[in-house]
Amino acid sequence: MIYVLLGTGFEEIEALTPVDLLRRAGYEVRTVGLNGKVIVGSHKIGVEADIRLDELDPADAEMMVLPGGLGGVASIRGCQKALDAVKYVYEHDKFVAAICAGPTVLADLGITDGKQATCYPGCETGMGNAHMVEQTAVVRDGKVITGTSAGCATKFALALIDALGGEEAARKIQEQIVIR
Repeated sequence: MIYVLLGTGFEEIEALTPVDLLRRAGYEVRTVGLNGKVIVGSHKIGVEADIRLDELDPADAEMMVLPGGLGGVASIRGCQKALDAVKYVYEHDKFVAAICAGPTVLADLGITDGKQATCYPGCETGMGNAHMVEQTAVVRDGKVITGTSAGCATKFALALIDALGGEEAARKIQEQIVIR
């Protein structure tokens, strides 16, 4: 199971692009509402989450995805149960992925310490002891995948597919959506 955390103020593109492309690739994905079932993103788009946070079982996770959006990131940061779930997934050698300001949550948890990572330009000061890679859309270091911004959401989503199913699976989706 792939879980995508949705807190009030999440960045819609950074959440829904991975959900869409992962589902196209055949993965079971569940959006998780931190503040109930309908979560309003940073651009006032309401999204009905598949499940509420209290229904999430991190033991079932193959991957946990954290979209950015300052409000969404603040929502995750302010929710101990969400933080515990992210840490559990990482500690059980599953993938954790975050984009934009989301990687700063991974840094808060010590997940990016000593790892190569990227984040939204200007958020680097919140990345703790990560080895920052600039001018790149996505960085994968083992089971940790980080992305830069909404403009990189498709590359981020394809990197998630590559991590789970390999380069061929990602290429197949890239061809399907006709990336030029």
